[in-house]
Amino acid sequence: MTDLKYIKEFLNENPGYIKVGASRLSQRLKCSEEEAKIALKQARGVTNENTNENSTVLTEFEKFLDLSKISPDDVVSVKFWQTQSGEPRFSVVTKNDVQTKYDYKQDIIDFAESYSSSKSVYTYNIPAPNPVVYEVSLPDIHYGKLSGLTLDEIEDQFLEVIKDLMIKAQGLNIERILLPIGNDGMNSEGMRQSTTKGTPQHDSAGWKETFRGYWRLIVKATDYLLCFAPVDIVVVSGNHDYERMYYAGDVLAGWYRNHPNVTVDNSDSSRKYYMYGKNMIMFTHGDNEKPQDMPLIMATEQPEMFSKTEFRETHCGHFHKEQVNEYRGVKVRFLPSICPNDEWHKKMGYDSKRAAQAYIWNKFKGLEGYIQSNIN
Repeated sequence: MTDLKYIKEFLNENPGYIKVGASRLSQRLKCSEEEAKIALKQARGVTNENTNENSTVLTEFEKFLDLSKISPDDVVSVKFWQTQSGEPRFSVVTKNDVQTKYDYKQDIIDFAESYSSSKSVYTYNIPAPNPVVYEVSLPDIHYGKLSGLTLDEIEDQFLEVIKDLMIKAQGLNIERILLPIGNDGMNSEGMRQSTTKGTPQHDSAGWKETFRGYWRLIVKATDYLLCFAPVDIVVVSGNHDYERMYYAGDVLAGWYRNHPNVTVDNSDSSRKYYMYGKNMIMFTHGDNEKPQDMPLIMATEQPEMFSKTEFRETHCGHFHKEQVNEYRGVKVRFLPSICPNDEWHKKMGYDSKRAAQAYIWNKFKGLEGYIQSNIN
């Protein structure tokens, strides 16, 4: 049997259990209901063993319930403490509170569902011989940069270029679509309006608007590309948005977490790798590594992937213009950008042609060319 003294001490420390009944108290303390009944009677002052302290606490608790217009039958749990002056204080959870918490939790679930991928699942045709991955690459869009264009205009151009690249891809045996994002996807780190290292930037909108606008733009692009093939998103941080691009990648990973036709690579490494058949592609912004070192970096960081592939390239952003060199059989390609020039670039005389490219990776034969979309 459980010591009655222990049960009464428990009731003294947890006066809320005085109102719960013998059955629940016995379950809580793993004692018999008879013991619980005796202890409850003593705690409630029915027998002469009740102490003045318990009576005081019980009386104050009853007053509290009366003033708060709470029925003892509605009490689920009680927390009791005393102020420094010895005045009793109670925190009560009622049945209505429990129901409210449940409803609130359900509201959160419903809200999250409304901001989740529609999970539209398409039935894709099995590619004919020689399938390809179609790499739709639009680095360095610098979303939010002060350039004379509104965010809506920037978004329209971004989506129109993607649609143009898909129209021009008709006839290809596309097995998957590779969508590298980032590479200065956003113009700054946000509230501080600077690059990651602190160079001041001029943004056209607030940091919340540009962050939300960017990841939603990628969702629109991904949902469009899903009409053609499964999509593999690769998140590449830039020197303008190194931190925020990681956050955006996590949002997208959560958005598509249950989608069977979308993958999101937002791993910690600043360099990402993608393997398709005999092809190996390394993605990096290109502002830190020396181009001639990239073949060794690839072989060192991904030796197994390097050994299993025959066609290897590194794709970079950063310079907003096309540059291609080959080192030890590995092409290092800096990609063009659709980003409009701001006042600083115009003043300096930089006038790179605004363009985006999509690369055709044959599963067995390597890169077979690219398709370009220009913005005048």
